Amino acid sequence: MYAIVEIAGQQFRVEKDMTLKVPLLNKEAGDTVEFDRVLMANDGSAVKIGQPLLEGAKVEAKVLEHGRDKKVIVFKKKRRKGYKVKNGHRQRFSKIRIENLAL
Repeated sequence: MYAIVEIAGQQFRVEKDMTLKVPLLNKEAGDTVEFDRVLMANDGSAVKIGQPLLEGAKVEAKVLEHGRDKKVIVFKKKRRKGYKVKNGHRQRFSKIRIENLAL
């Protein structure tokens, strides 16, 4: 049993007891969060596809921790002009565990 859920503008395939990294959520570690933007669900026997969302379907998850990913380097250069810029950033994320799929 799995579902395709939209979390912070990105789509994730989730199953029960699955742990995943998603873009930073505005919740404290230990809080429960509910996602109602379910795009597709498979309960083992039938596949339900939303138009664009499934009515009444929810996914509950628990926020485990927040963190920062590895550094991403952004390097810009224009040849023969002497222009070089090197920037970088560390993307923030939340680690969540899927608790329940209500399809």
